[in-house]
Amino acid sequence: MGTDFSIKPIGAPVAAAAVQPASSASVDAVATQLPPSQSVTAVEVSARVRNEPHASSDTLSRQVIVDRDAASMVYQVVDNRTSLVVKQFPDEAMLRRRAYFRALDMVNAERGQPIVTDRRA
Repeated sequence: MGTDFSIKPIGAPVAAAAVQPASSASVDAVATQLPPSQSVTAVEVSARVRNEPHASSDTLSRQVIVDRDAASMVYQVVDNRTSLVVKQFPDEAMLRRRAYFRALDMVNAERGQPIVTDRRA
């Protein structure tokens, strides 16, 4: 009796190469010679487009503003061409939420009620 308890396959599967026959259209095709103005050529290696984040930095600007209603600093990435905000942290929903709770705290403080965010000793 063997000491290994692994299951061993009896016959190993063999991968068969699938060869497709050439179609009659490709067999009967005629070689085409185009003039250089109508042919496609490969682009030089140095002229390839690169995906680098600092390449588009001339169209984007970064700014930090203070939202007084929410009492927080806001980091924004703005498109210089359209003056639209591309990214913002914290987002608008978070700023509105902070401004709402800050206004509630101010109303409660004016009434003399303890502010919810205060800790009790």
